[in-house]
Amino acid sequence: MQPETKQKQYIPWVIVGLMDFVTVIGFDDIIYNFQNQGLVAVTSWVLMTFFYVIPYNLIVAHMGSTFSEHGGGITSWMRQTNGDTVGYFAAWFYWITGLPYVVDVANSVVISFGWILNGNGNIQANLGNAWFGILTAVIFVLFIWIQHFFKNKSLEVMSTIGGGAMFIMTILFVVMTFAGLAHGDPIATHPFHFSSFMPKDFFSLSFLSTFGLFVFAMNGSELAAPYTADMRHPAKDFPKALKMIAIMTMFLTLFGTFSLGVYFNAHHLPNDLKMNGSYYAFQAIGRQFGLGNGLMYLFAVVQGIYMLAQLAVILDASTRVFLSDVAKRFMPRQLTKKTADGLPINGYWLTTILCALIMALGGLLPKINDIFNWLLNLNGIVSPFSTCFLFWSYIMVRRHADRFPTPAYRFIKSDKLGLIVGLWMLIITFLLAVLGFFPTDANEQTFALMLTLNIVVPIGMVVLGVMMPWIAKRQAKGNAFGRGSWWLFTGILLIVLVSLASYGIATNLLAHAAGALRVVTIGIVDLLLIGVILKFTANGRHGTTEN
Repeated sequence: MQPETKQKQYIPWVIVGLMDFVTVIGFDDIIYNFQNQGLVAVTSWVLMTFFYVIPYNLIVAHMGSTFSEHGGGITSWMRQTNGDTVGYFAAWFYWITGLPYVVDVANSVVISFGWILNGNGNIQANLGNAWFGILTAVIFVLFIWIQHFFKNKSLEVMSTIGGGAMFIMTILFVVMTFAGLAHGDPIATHPFHFSSFMPKDFFSLSFLSTFGLFVFAMNGSELAAPYTADMRHPAKDFPKALKMIAIMTMFLTLFGTFSLGVYFNAHHLPNDLKMNGSYYAFQAIGRQFGLGNGLMYLFAVVQGIYMLAQLAVILDASTRVFLSDVAKRFMPRQLTKKTADGLPINGYWLTTILCALIMALGGLLPKINDIFNWLLNLNGIVSPFSTCFLFWSYIMVRRHADRFPTPAYRFIKSDKLGLIVGLWMLIITFLLAVLGFFPTDANEQTFALMLTLNIVVPIGMVVLGVMMPWIAKRQAKGNAFGRGSWWLFTGILLIVLVSLASYGIATNLLAHAAGALRVVTIGIVDLLLIGVILKFTANGRHGTTEN
């Protein structure tokens, strides 16, 4: 008995909460929506907090308490409520729709390093599109190694440091803002009164399309579900972690957005605010209090750690959600391979390759700021769509309460009222996802391309999800594809990616050297894709360990 007691190490609910907090909200999330809506975002945050954030987190707490013995998170919930087939598709779409955010997080790491090294946000002049993409890919690979070497300990340490430090920095920003106001320091936004917080054209498409980013900014708390198996009392402790996240989110969004209105003119915001706004904010408040760029550099370091912690949690938790409870008959054998430490290593590598492809598509846009904004808007589409699975599983639990275990924590005692709330959350999330297809940050030059990418990328995600069971079925008969099929697939892939490279050169006004680097980058992505597809569609009977 004694060796077994020593072997089991439980994760405290506070640590799980901090691990989850880094995936839910950050200072950048406030910046993104502040640029879209200005001070009106304060009103939007209030409405979304009471009508979305609180029920969202409590629904996750209810589901985690109901299925506390299952380690697959939303994958397990969908399988338990809707069967294996629906559970697989939920797992696939939930996993793959998180990849644009993985790219966005890695981009943010590169940007934070740029501020630390150069002291400014002019990454376009210092780096350029191609090197920006290459460094992002390097960060993916480094974190595959970090996950393999440090295992889950890296998640706990980095999430505790990153999540705690980011929350402290936000509190510091808010406190210093009010201290400055108390000393009579000027407010950048004029007018700064009640009407500035009210939407003037609520039903316009350009305004409603921005709410998908609010959902994206607030969701993700279900990513902590796979760690319930590592908690001492998951049915009771998991809801505590979710309530802690809800409180921290409310503070961060409401007071943070108000403070931004003090330092930025909400009616005339910089075009690169989404990419560099957090650094501009701490730069402004540091100079106001006579600290120069000290606070900005401090925030840049915290931001780097925070984003690296996000990357670690997302790569690990989302891959676990995808692979830990999916019926193996739906997946190519290679994706079931795990290391001796239980890590789904091929799942990590597939994540890396698909993220590189998304980054290559973003590289078609003319500037790094356009790439950054497009990825954010793409998250505002695919992230709400994947969240719909969560609410659907909750609806099934409340509709057929007699079929499932009675949870230690219940969000709304009445099953009928719980069902109504679940339907509300499902419908509003789906509508906001559809509205997100409108490219909010596009201009005349980029509107058509951004709209096309917004449509093509989600369709590609659906097609890949349908192909996985098909490949697995073919593997059962031997190799998934013959030599002739491979020549066809390789030719199509080369034509498509070379065409994309040609388009990038034709529309790029940079020097030929930059265009050549883009060709090389896309060529490398091409070869990586061919290699991975070859590996993942072979019969998979050699060198794999199924668990």
